[in-house]
Amino acid sequence: MSSTNEPTGAQKNGVPMTGKPTSVGQQVLDKGAQMLQSFKPINQTSQHACTFALYSQDMTRQIETHHFVTRVNQDFLQAAVYDSDDSNARLIGVEYIVSDAIFETLPPEEQKFWHSHAYEIKSGLWIHPRMPEMIVMPELKNLAKTYGKFWCTWQTDRGDKLPIGPPSLMMSPQSEGVGVVKPELVKKRDDNYKLSKDDLMKSRVEIAEPEWINPTADYWRQHKKCFEVDIESTEIKTHTDYK
Repeated sequence: MSSTNEPTGAQKNGVPMTGKPTSVGQQVLDKGAQMLQSFKPINQTSQHACTFALYSQDMTRQIETHHFVTRVNQDFLQAAVYDSDDSNARLIGVEYIVSDAIFETLPPEEQKFWHSHAYEIKSGLWIHPRMPEMIVMPELKNLAKTYGKFWCTWQTDRGDKLPIGPPSLMMSPQSEGVGVVKPELVKKRDDNYKLSKDDLMKSRVEIAEPEWINPTADYWRQHKKCFEVDIESTEIKTHTDYK
């Protein structure tokens, strides 16, 4: 089955999901479950970052993203990605973030799927909403040296009411060409949080540029090629030898 990445409808406000409204009875059951169950993985979330992402297969498609980040250790973070920070936000993907030290241990074929964060941080595109810059500056300095792999599983920007089709690999904003984020997207985000990307960029001058950004990351910049998932039918394996 060939993947489809053409827009399937206009972007909609609110939550255009298929299904009936949640009943009062179900709401009561959900509240009870919240009181009795443990949510340890979710409760480890320590950061909310807002930035932008571009579809690898069509970088003219750009979206605002909200990353709710859990730190696994000093070199590895994982994030649930939503399309907003509202209570009815839709879970649209997942991003894994690794330090430059870990990234350099990955095979080149794997590194192709990852993007750098240096420009995103330095330019003021990556923000921690409602957090003073002075407080988040140490974390920004760390993030500037990291790489991310972001899979989008729900393309809400094209009007999908449900997660449809295969996931899409996402790229980070860059300073030139198709990697530049559309000004209207930035303005909408900045107006919402009452801040200025340009002011943030000036305040981040002190953040050191990484000594080296591995050119295998941000693969499109060097090779003018992208990666797109395509689903095909295959035979089911009944036995696998693990070596």
